[in-house]
Amino acid sequence: MFLIELTYKVPFSEVEPFLAEHLAFVEKGYASGHFLASGRKVPRDGGLIFCQASGGKAELEQLLQDDPFVYQDLVEYRILEFVTSRAEEGLKGLLA
Repeated sequence: MFLIELTYKVPFSEVEPFLAEHLAFVEKGYASGHFLASGRKVPRDGGLIFCQASGGKAELEQLLQDDPFVYQDLVEYRILEFVTSRAEEGLKGLLA
């Protein structure tokens, strides 16, 4: 299991023009089965994506190259890998 943390490098006003394209990227991530949950941080200085990838961190790094936030150099991203050892009943499918 992975958590991707995106942090804006520029003011949101510079990010906003690419938001629709970023959301299309996120939809593709859900359609491919990589993304499990996502959303913006509070305060709004970036976002988080919970995901899975059989190819590990390298697969996610490659996937992120298609995100306009990344290739427009608007965000820094950090990929955290973790082992899910406990989950609420509705999320038991995420257990390692």
